[in-house]
Amino acid sequence: MTFSRSFAFRRGVYLSPGVPPLTRGFAIYQGFRLSSFTSLKHRLSTFTKTVSPTRNIPKYSRKNKSFLMYTTAVLIFGIGFTYASAPLYRIFCQTTGFSGTPMTGTSTINPNRLVPSKNSRRIKVTFNADTSRALNWSFTPQQREVRVLPGETSLAFYTAKNESNKDIIGMATYNVTPSKVAPYFNKIQCFCFEEQMLGAGEQVDMPVFFFIDPEIENDPLMKDVDTVTLSYTFFKAKYDDNGTLIPIPA
Repeated sequence: MTFSRSFAFRRGVYLSPGVPPLTRGFAIYQGFRLSSFTSLKHRLSTFTKTVSPTRNIPKYSRKNKSFLMYTTAVLIFGIGFTYASAPLYRIFCQTTGFSGTPMTGTSTINPNRLVPSKNSRRIKVTFNADTSRALNWSFTPQQREVRVLPGETSLAFYTAKNESNKDIIGMATYNVTPSKVAPYFNKIQCFCFEEQMLGAGEQVDMPVFFFIDPEIENDPLMKDVDTVTLSYTFFKAKYDDNGTLIPIPA
């Protein structure tokens, strides 16, 4: 086999004319192998750079960090909102009478509404009391019912007794039925949503001062309402690890 000089130059091999043909052929063959190996190595290197997953590690790492931060922020917000939702919902209900929650506080009461409507019908208000199973208290209303005119204030009492041999703190929630009456049922003073501590065997009377807004007479949806029930339920107060009271939903 005869190799031309130009072929030898293309393969990066140059031999003087005095080199024996066999040696010349072997040298050219070696040059051909070296050139082919170098070309193959370059192609493999290019292919590796193209498909290697390690090239995208920083990019995906940044994406993972961003996703983790976003998820953590959403989780923290969710926990905070959950913790705050109970008192916020309670305040909303107390202000608007939503969900059968009577309106409370003297700041929302117009003195002109505290005038009995003498020509109006009397509405019967009945009283109900319950306790949770975790609270070893007896809790009862002192009166079964009262009859009031719209705009007339009324004072009622409940009695609570700690039946255990240790001090216990309780909290009460309340509502009225039918729930549509709630915006017109105003409690000026009561013991709801406040910590009530009773010593072992202690018994106390708890007052409720309320009135029904005279505007109830102008609402056609209230024409069929003759009886309203005010209900209280006492729960055992619970606290978190920091000693903060855990709100009881309205």
